[in-house]
Amino acid sequence: MDNSPASPVDNSLRGRTVVVTGGTQGVGAGIARAFAEAGAQVLACARRPPEQPLDGVGFIPLDLRDPPAVMAFFEGLPRLDVLVNNAGGTPYRLLADAGAERHARVIELNLVTPLTASLAAYQHLRRSSGSIVMVGSVSGARPSPGSAAYGAAKAGLANLAASMAVEWAPEIRVNTLVVGLVRTELAHLHYGGPDGVRAVSRTVPLGRLAVPADVGAAAVFLASDAAAYISGASLQVHGGGERPAFLDAATTEEDVTGTSTAPEEG
Repeated sequence: MDNSPASPVDNSLRGRTVVVTGGTQGVGAGIARAFAEAGAQVLACARRPPEQPLDGVGFIPLDLRDPPAVMAFFEGLPRLDVLVNNAGGTPYRLLADAGAERHARVIELNLVTPLTASLAAYQHLRRSSGSIVMVGSVSGARPSPGSAAYGAAKAGLANLAASMAVEWAPEIRVNTLVVGLVRTELAHLHYGGPDGVRAVSRTVPLGRLAVPADVGAAAVFLASDAAAYISGASLQVHGGGERPAFLDAATTEEDVTGTSTAPEEG
């Protein structure tokens, strides 16, 4: 038996072509930068260009809610190895504060457009034995008051990716990043400034919010040869998740006796 050390896996994506939807700001920009740093040729597509050009990242204007335009964009590419479906988002909106058509637009952006882009990219990715990375959210796996349509769409996205991974195997791998709280240039709108960011960070087991580069590194891994046997998976990028609320709310025996007995989970 050969007991010599195995050669390290080359994670380089040099020479591969990557498209990142919504890759001009926030998490998308972090993903695009990570692929560029890994040596890939990266195209970011979105409705508006980045405020500052991203080193090593090209930009193509594209409305992902326009299927003919999406198809024309992908048909015009000479090659494609990786598609990262990152475009999405939602405003804070309680269900009863808007009509169904407004919530449907959130579902369209976060679920239908990744399907549209994936279908348009299918032939390219099949030829290159490429991969798709869906950018999901912890909102898809827990109640999301104020963003219920978004959470429903992200739940659907994870299921779509798992089904797609089965249908399109073995030529195309499909995986999902389940992303938690991220500190971007717009974090103050969600968390209320530096004090809010610090307070929310304390709720994360790792003690901080993610930064876009954290998500980018995970996306590069899933697209790389290091993940060659990973498909249909959901990789949680959430710093350990959320501390169960009952741990802070429950009265433990220590409150009475000074000795700690944790409450039981049913």
